[in-house]
Amino acid sequence: MIEEMNQCLSIGATQHIDLLKDLLGRELRINEGDHINIKLMENPAGNITFLSCNFNGTLCGGSRLDDELLFRHFVADIISDLIINHWEKAILADIIRENYYFFNEEEKKIIYQYALDYANGERVFPGRMDRLDRKNFIIKKLVEFLEQSDSIVIDGFINFRLKEYLNEIKEALDQAVDDYLMEREYREFIQLLKYFVEIQEPKVELVNVLINARGSYKLLDEQHNPISSEFLEGFILDVMDHEINYEDLLISALITIAPNKIVFHGGSQSKNGTTVSTIRHVFEGRVTECSGCKLCQKQQQ
Repeated sequence: MIEEMNQCLSIGATQHIDLLKDLLGRELRINEGDHINIKLMENPAGNITFLSCNFNGTLCGGSRLDDELLFRHFVADIISDLIINHWEKAILADIIRENYYFFNEEEKKIIYQYALDYANGERVFPGRMDRLDRKNFIIKKLVEFLEQSDSIVIDGFINFRLKEYLNEIKEALDQAVDDYLMEREYREFIQLLKYFVEIQEPKVELVNVLINARGSYKLLDEQHNPISSEFLEGFILDVMDHEINYEDLLISALITIAPNKIVFHGGSQSKNGTTVSTIRHVFEGRVTECSGCKLCQKQQQ
């Protein structure tokens, strides 16, 4: 004769109670049959609501201990889903509100979305737990806790038993903030360069840009002649004493010349995507790409 289990767990939380109740009821009842009876009772206690989860019967037809362990693992899996899919968003919002209050509301929304992208794996940075790792870590900690206790308050469990998990979330958020600050700095840099271009008179009408596989470039005028050195003399003196790469030189040279039109040749955009993208932003509406003229063919040879 198989001994039936009479098991009760008390699960408390300050939020997502209806969702927790629905998940517990739906998931546990998958295993409910003639020999299993499950009851959920809701008991408010201040700002915490407790769900009493009463279970009678057998789950696996094995020993009482096996049934208890399986029952608690079911509950741990459900709570881990709740934390990963719902609680995590609230954790991110709370950290932003407490630690990054100096950003305005629009900036906070962007940072929050970037952090969610990291949490969901849409943005990745090495050495951090991915979504599955975080879920498995939480289940392990929950099972360990529920083996020793018949009562759990999810809020407290997260704060005191999941510190490593919280550190992962904070690091994802720190990375999201770094991403946002870099993008903001880039936008401000672009605006400054656009201002420099707008206040200058164009020295030539059109510049043809040829970039080779090594990243070095040639600047030709409308007649395919090299750009006159007199236009670049001040620029060259300005950068002689600085360590600067080909991409920086190209952008600075074009700003110095301030042409009305820039044409890239030889499929250079695919080789220097970031550089060309920056130039497109600075010289908005002035940049085109050619892929079929004699200059393009010569550059590809």
